[in-house]
Order: sequence, then C-alpha cells, then structure tokens
Amino acid sequence: MSTPHRSPRRRSLSGSALAALITVVAVCTGDAVARVFPYGHRHRSINDLGNQFVPFHAHLWDLLHGRAQGGLLFNWQSGYGTSFLPDFGTYLSSPFAVLVALFPREDIDLAVYVVTVLKTAAAAAAMVWLLRTQRRGPWWAAALLGASYALCGWSVIEASYNPMWLDGLIAFPLLCLTGEWALRGRRPAAAVLVVALCWTANFYTAYMATLGAALVLLVRVVLTREGVRARVRVLARGAATTLLGIAVSAPVLVPLFLSSKQAYPGWTRQFQPVSWPDVFARILPATYSFSSPALFVGTGTLLLVAALPFHAAVPVRTRLWWAGLTAAVLVSFQWTPTHLAWHVFATPNGSPYRQTFVLAGVAVIAAWTALAAGLPGPRALAAGTAVLAAAALAASGSTLATTWGFGLFGGGLALAAAAWWCLRHRRLVLPAAGVLALVLVGQAAATTAFGHKGKLAGLDDYPSWGAAHTARSAALAGAEGWPGYRTDPSRPALSGNDPLLLGGEGGAYYSSHTPDVFTRTMVALGAGWTSRGRNVQSIDNPVTDAVFAVGARLRPDGTVGRAQVPPLITVRPPGPAPSYADGPPFANQELLLGAAVYEDPVAPGVCRAGTEAYLWAPEYNATARLADGPAFRLNGNAPRNRAALQPLGTSRGASSALVFDAPAPPRRALSCLDRGRLDTAVAALRATAPTSLRVGSSGIRATVPAGTTGTAVLSSPAIAGWTCNGHPAAGYLGLVSVPVTPGTRTISCTFRPPGLLPGTAVAATALLLLAVFLAAQRRRGSRAGRTARPDEHALSA
Repeated sequence: MSTPHRSPRRRSLSGSALAALITVVAVCTGDAVARVFPYGHRHRSINDLGNQFVPFHAHLWDLLHGRAQGGLLFNWQSGYGTSFLPDFGTYLSSPFAVLVALFPREDIDLAVYVVTVLKTAAAAAAMVWLLRTQRRGPWWAAALLGASYALCGWSVIEASYNPMWLDGLIAFPLLCLTGEWALRGRRPAAAVLVVALCWTANFYTAYMATLGAALVLLVRVVLTREGVRARVRVLARGAATTLLGIAVSAPVLVPLFLSSKQAYPGWTRQFQPVSWPDVFARILPATYSFSSPALFVGTGTLLLVAALPFHAAVPVRTRLWWAGLTAAVLVSFQWTPTHLAWHVFATPNGSPYRQTFVLAGVAVIAAWTALAAGLPGPRALAAGTAVLAAAALAASGSTLATTWGFGLFGGGLALAAAAWWCLRHRRLVLPAAGVLALVLVGQAAATTAFGHKGKLAGLDDYPSWGAAHTARSAALAGAEGWPGYRTDPSRPALSGNDPLLLGGEGGAYYSSHTPDVFTRTMVALGAGWTSRGRNVQSIDNPVTDAVFAVGARLRPDGTVGRAQVPPLITVRPPGPAPSYADGPPFANQELLLGAAVYEDPVAPGVCRAGTEAYLWAPEYNATARLADGPAFRLNGNAPRNRAALQPLGTSRGASSALVFDAPAPPRRALSCLDRGRLDTAVAALRATAPTSLRVGSSGIRATVPAGTTGTAVLSSPAIAGWTCNGHPAAGYLGLVSVPVTPGTRTISCTFRPPGLLPGTAVAATALLLLAVFLAAQRRRGSRAGRTARPDEHALSA
C-alpha cells in the first residue's frame, strides 16, 4: 500500500496535492450539476453571501486598489460612517481574502467563489499534513481522508455560503498540528504564529476548532505519554502556545469583541436539539436542513470509523479512546450545556450546529488511526457495515432522508467495503483506490447540488454582478462629490450593503457589528430594516438627506437626484441637548435639522396641494398610494422587517387622498413636507457651516468662523471611538458632536476603534514573552552543547 521510494515529506506533499484536487473536482462538479453561478443561470449568492460577504469583499478590493472611502480603521461608505476593523476581523481577515484583488471588480462574485473553493481545498491539504504527522500510512489514503474532511456536509452545504467559516475548516487540522508539536516539544514559535493566524482569520470558528484540537491533544497525550508529570507538561506547552497565539491576534480580537457588545441586539433563541432520526439522516449524502448537523463525510471514511472498535490490529485502549471521543463529540451537539460551550455560550441566530466540522475532523482522525494500523479485516468491515446499516435504518424515520440519499449511501457503502477489502491485494490497490475516490466525489458532488436546491428554495438570493450593477455603479461614480457631499445608492437596494458593492457613501449597512446607536438613530428618523435591526436601510427623504449631507441620490429609474445640502459638519445654536421622541419620525427629523418643515394634513389622509406626502407605517406589509398616484410597497413584517418612511409624491389636494391597498395599519402617520421651508433651513445651516473641511481615512478637520458658538455636529453616528479636539466626542441626537466656544477655530475629530491600543499592548507583551522563552531555550541548548564537548573530546581521544 505504500511507496517506499518516496521520502515522507514528498508523500505528504503528494497527498496534500491529491486531496486538494479531489476536493476541487467534487465541489465544482456539484455546482455545475446544480447549474449555479458560475456554471449556470441560478444565483449562488443566497442569504448573507450576497447581502454581506460579497459586498464586503468588494470593499476590500477597493481598499487594496486605493479606491475606497476610508481605511482599515474606519469606513466612510456604510451607515454614514462606521468602524471597519471589527468588520475586517469578522469577514475579511483571512489570508485568502486578498486574492479578490487579482480579479476585475465586476467579477467580484467569481472572485469570492474562487476563494471559497481554494479555502476548501486548503482544508483538505492541511488535514493530510496533520494525518501524516500523527502516524505513518499510505499517502493516497491520507489524501482520500483529507478530501472527505474538506467535503463534509457542513462544508459544502453551510460553509460554502459563509466563506469565513471555511477558515475554521482549515484551522482545525492546523491547530491539531500545533498540538502535535506540543506533544513532541517542537516549534513553539511556529505554533504561536499558527494559532494567531487561525484566530485572526476567523475567531468564531477558530474557537470551535481550538476546543476540538484540545480534545484531540488530550486523547493523544493519554495514549502516547505515561505519568501525570509528562502529560501535564505536554498540556501546559499546548495551552501556553495557544494562549500566546490568541494574544498575538488581540489587535483584531479586542476591537471585534467590544464592537459586538456595542452592536444592535440580534435575535436570541433557545436551543432545541433535533431528533436522533434527523441526526442519523444527515450522515447520508444528498440531504439538506438548516437546523440539523450536516454530518456527511463520505461512506469510505464512515466505514473506517465504524470498523475501528472491531479492528483487531488497533490496541483496545486506542480503539476505546478514539471511538469514545467521536461518540462524545456527537452527543455533545445534543446537550444544551455543551451546545452552548461550542458556541461561545450563545445559541446562534441561524444554524445551531456550526461546530459540525469539528466532528468531521475527529472522525477522519479516528479513521486514519484505524487505517494506519493496517487494513481492517473482513470481520471488522462486516461489523462496521452493520453499524452503518443500523444508522441508515434509524434515519428512515426522518423526513430529511431522501431516496437519492439512501441510494448513494447504500451503493457507496457496498463499493467502499469492497474497495477496502480489495486493497489487501497489491495488484488491486490502484483500482480500489480509484473506486474510493469516485465514491467520495460522487457523493460529495450530489450533496453539494442537493444543498443548492434546498438553499435556493428556502432562502433569499441576490443576483450576481450584471448589467443592473454596472449601470448603478456608473451612475454613482458620475455623481460622486465626496467629501463635499455624500452620494447614496438609495432604495430599492440590490443588497444590504449597496454602498460597499456599488459605490457612494450611503446610509445602508448590514453587519454583525451594526452599532446600536446607529440603528436606533435611523429608526427615530424613519429608516426601515431587515434582519431584526442589523440590516438598516437608507432613508429616501430630503430632510435626512440635508442632515447627512447627501447631495446626490440614485433613483429607481437609474437617474440621480441632486440637492444643495449642508457640509458634513454643521453648527447648531447653544442650548441643552435635545432628545428624540417615540412615535412618528417627522418631529425627530425637524429636531435634528433645527427647523419646522412638515405640516399636518389639511384633512384626514390629504396633504395640502404642492406639499410632498410621506407615510410612516412601520408594520404595514402591503402597498399604499395617493389616489391619483402610483402604488408603493412597504415591507413591514415585525420583528424581522420594519417598513421605511415612504415618499408618496406631490399632493394635488383632495384628489390625492391616501389609499391603503390592504387593511390600514394601527400605527401610521401622514405628514406633508413644505420644500420652501426645507430650502430655508438648509440655507441657514450652510451659512453657519465651517469655512473649510478636510476628510482623511479615519478623521475629519474643519475650520469655523471666529466667534462661532454652539455645538458642531458631524453627520456620522456617535459610535464609540471618536475623539474631537482632544476629548471623547459627545453625542447630539445620535450623531458625533463637539462644543464650540468663541475661541474655537478648528474642529479636529479622529476615530480609533475601542480596544485597538489595549489589544496591541497585549500582542506586544505576548511576542516579548515568546522572545524571552526562545532566548532562554537557546541558552539552555548552548549550555547543554558546551557540557557535552569534553566528553566528546575524551571519546575521540
């Protein structure tokens, strides 16, 4: 089964390359069968992939090419200005993400797809390297097991549209590798850097991978080291390198954690384990569910795991520990306390089994343990086949199981059992290995395609870059006037992050870090939302445009509406700080603007002729219109969606009465905007505005006329991290503000993400400790060498 003429390193490299190739072939085949982008007409960007991740990668492309408004610390383009380092650490800090810069910007969807496939292939290669480090065995078998890990159901169904999760798929074997180094007392510096890289790439899945790697190391220590002192020494080494590595990533992690605490609260839910028939059904290929663990890893791998307890060539103690760990990890998914421990003690909003890739990795290591001791005999294979048949029988009670799944599982199990048996004959090694590879590719491709079918049927999808994107992006670029004024992509949007995807400096923003102060401010002013307040939409309203310096707004017909607006910083007269009121947003808009510009209807549902009608009905989920005007869709579906303040057009008097095309909502208000009053208010703000203004990547500087007093207001949300004129910035109705006295001539505001300096200090301390340890280790080695020299001379004499 081995190739003795090759060096172990070459075999490992060959196995990694083969595993990566098998993985790429299986993923691309499944995508092509499903006819999703880039192989067919179906959209691939479902849910957050199209709504968040593709736009964020587009912004990274702009940053790398010097075209973004803002920098690594601050993003001027989203949410009228928000912190960017937490978003970078959550979505873009993977080393693979920078590869998008190699593609044309209009191919950003293709770039994200290629990065996704490459990450999956890298996970396969990393697993092969781990397996070959743990134990010697046939390189091609390690390649098959590495590919089966990368092609697990969690990877091809769930992580494929959450590409940052794939960094966790890569992290698990890498973190297990640092455990092997701790076991052997080798490469402490490399171990620290690997841990830091994994935690920086994606801390969320790296946390899960670290827990899994710790369990693997514990079993390895128990099985390979005797005595409490020796075992504790290994575990201490592993813990020290892990903690130092996490500390090195603190400049990203600390701001990220603090930003999460300041984010608008998301949806909380209680964990409910799925039924065991559903759990067993997910080991089958071609199954899909958003709320159960995608356990598929290929029947060739599963057969080795199931045969392990009966494999006579493996010591009984080894069999018990590895089979027990695999079973324990699976059971931990179904118990609430351990479920919470896997997920940083908070049940996820979406899929509750995000740690499933760890079980896939543990299962692959268990399979390699069985195989490295020698091929399982007929009895072990028969027993393993019986175990899997029993699992399939249990799965028959689940509605998740499919005919295709049972057929692929049964056929694959028969072929895998025959292949593992045939491998005992030297002449049959190549064809048997080929059969195992074909079974894996076929099952994984089918699972990939079936997953696309389920996702497209049950989740929102967003179009790949096309003619509509190009037209909107060109229109925004042609209207660009930053920093003199903002250009807003407006509504209806192509994604939740159109300013990042298309350009401009708009109010829309969707992230796990959407600030609480931003969401609440925008809601007070009439904004709509989706994703329970994390996806805030831009407000199509001339009053808020004046407040936020939006001088150009993209219209639904592709044209750009323009307006004279105040600059990014304006000055309000002295007085106590006002506060928003609950209810309709019209009074709040006037409060922030500093002038009364709305009037009440002259009759119920009728605005005075010549004024503009605006409807506020946040829970309304239907169309509304003026009797002589077009209908407008309001998307209110509490608590997930909130309908935005809706412009209905210019009133013509009695003929323009408000009409609801569904039962009228209980919470609603109609108000009428007087454009003349608005123009007067804007002129007043422009007259008292700073005389000069300069905007940097994470700050702004303005000069005010001599003798100016009051409050300078920056038209950006008052998120934590702003410092103005040497002091923490104050807030004015949710926006950044700074007091202006008669002696104030300059307003200088800079943004630094909270936690950046402490995180940097933690990282520097960790690196210093590592350097001290390495220096001490080198001195000990030198002393040992000097002590040995006299004996060496004596022997030579």
